[in-house]
Amino acid sequence: MQAQPLPDAPAPPASEAALLSQKKWKWLWGLGVVSVVLLYLLLSAPMVIRSHRKPDQAEAVSNARQIGIALFEFDSEFGKFPDASTVAAVQAKTETDLELGKKSSNEIFRQLISAEIVQDERIFYAKIDRIRKPDGVVSKGEALKKGECGFSYLAGLCSEGNPSRPLIVTPLIPGTDRFDPTKFDGKAIVLKMNNSVTSMPIAKDGHVMMFGKNLLDPTNPVWSASDKFVITWPE
Repeated sequence: MQAQPLPDAPAPPASEAALLSQKKWKWLWGLGVVSVVLLYLLLSAPMVIRSHRKPDQAEAVSNARQIGIALFEFDSEFGKFPDASTVAAVQAKTETDLELGKKSSNEIFRQLISAEIVQDERIFYAKIDRIRKPDGVVSKGEALKKGECGFSYLAGLCSEGNPSRPLIVTPLIPGTDRFDPTKFDGKAIVLKMNNSVTSMPIAKDGHVMMFGKNLLDPTNPVWSASDKFVITWPE
């Protein structure tokens, strides 16, 4: 009859084969954990990059909406949106000493500041190339200085007509009707005549398309024959 081990007797030491098996499984388990972590980081990297872009896009959308409110208030007060033809009326009514021109969106948007419709120039900011956040100073020579406006403006339009027509846009490449797809997740920020702001995809050629045509092409169906506009880019 085989003797049974006492209840309090210590367990026999593990064999060499058992110890090797335990080490093998621990190594494989550790390798699996590392692989899962690396896979997670790899898959989440695009999301991390995108998360840095979205706040910039949201800020541009919010600022465009505020500019839209100001433009419509200006239209209500002066009978049209600001452009070269409203400079004299603004100067006569406000006796402003700000430089009000027609060549850039900076110059035209200063009419909104002169008319005291806009008190904070920081609403004109959009995070695009060459543009920094405005410092908030709106005195002569300081209001919307070069590099303090991130939006292009379609000057010469009236509030009547197709509500889908664009009024301000970003990030338009200066001197062109093409957008920079490297900003805002490849989207263009567009304020429309109905005072809505949308993010529209930028095509490979840099244009924003609507009805199968470039949105800023005067022959696009969104425009009527009476719509005459001039694109003014920020300085």
